[in-house]
Amino acid sequence: QVQLVESGGGLVQAGGSLRLSCAASGTIFSINRMGWYRQAPGKQRELVASVTSGGSTNYADSVKGRLTISRDNAKNTVYLQMNSLKPEDTAVYYCNAGIAGVGVFWGKGTQVTVSS
Repeated sequence: QVQLVESGGGLVQAGGSLRLSCAASGTIFSINRMGWYRQAPGKQRELVASVTSGGSTNYADSVKGRLTISRDNAKNTVYLQMNSLKPEDTAVYYCNAGIAGVGVFWGKGTQVTVSS
């Protein structure tokens, strides 16, 4: 089985920064795509950013230029550096990983709250 554990969430003022981490553990041979999603109260879960094993990235328009995704393949870990945070970034952030021949896995989420 595969587990994803997120860390780094918290409360920050608008304009501040946070760094989220997500470590994958278990029987892992190859992680294709890793990403971060978020879900605000009353809204659907949405993609924030993703990165392939080769380093190609994809971002939601609302976070371009402020949030940066990166990964350490040797550690099976993905990061989300969040700068210039806005109140509308408030949500539960979920880590996601697609593992070749196994499936797609989710973390339990970490709360990010941005106060105005």
